[in-house]
Amino acid sequence: MVTTWRFISPIEAPGQTQMAIDEWLLEQHRLGQGLPCLRFYQWDPIAISLGYHQRHYPEHWQNLAWHGQIIDLVRRPSGGRAVLHQGDLTYSLVTSGYRGRRRDVYAYLCKFLIQGWDNLGIRLCLGSDKHGYQSSANCFGSSTAADLVMNDGYKVIGSAQLYRDSCILQHGSMRLSPNPDLVETIFGTPISPPHPLVTMHPADIIAALTAAAQHIFDISWIHQPLSHYEQQQAIARAKTLQEL
Repeated sequence: MVTTWRFISPIEAPGQTQMAIDEWLLEQHRLGQGLPCLRFYQWDPIAISLGYHQRHYPEHWQNLAWHGQIIDLVRRPSGGRAVLHQGDLTYSLVTSGYRGRRRDVYAYLCKFLIQGWDNLGIRLCLGSDKHGYQSSANCFGSSTAADLVMNDGYKVIGSAQLYRDSCILQHGSMRLSPNPDLVETIFGTPISPPHPLVTMHPADIIAALTAAAQHIFDISWIHQPLSHYEQQQAIARAKTLQEL
């Protein structure tokens, strides 16, 4: 039976707002007040997001600037390591009903990413577990079974999850054209090897991934942008959680 999902129009917003929206959409779904959903977004201003449990990171990250603008430091509700959100496109999906090992859930939910990018001419596959992942502050410094890499090992997509009861938030950064100098300034190592996907327009990527999700998950779409009320509710909830 075909399931209905909500497709939420892409927005650009500060990282704190984007993370609040993701967490709020998950909670609404958990409460039975929101459909499964998929959305894409970009971070403005650019930011570094930290995994929920990531407490150790370089002190100089608190005083970084790029083109005269402060680089935000934002904490995700999901796990994982730090991600630079510059020259990237973020996807976020909220769904439920999946059981089993988390790596198997990752593998299934990542199928739409693999198919969508394959339709764009980019072959991706799941990464492999690396023992050094937890010792690195950089999400893109190594790959795990939750990530998608090219044949030569270059990591294109880093994903993370948050579970609430039987509901799942999975979101991830798809790096398209990261600035090599900025990456080296933040993480101390250059991008290697460089694979800028600058010829890909975000709208084309979104169209390909949305079509792939419809096929993989056997769903139909309701196109419904975030309302001003929903954005305000998400931000209010984020402030409440920060105070606890």
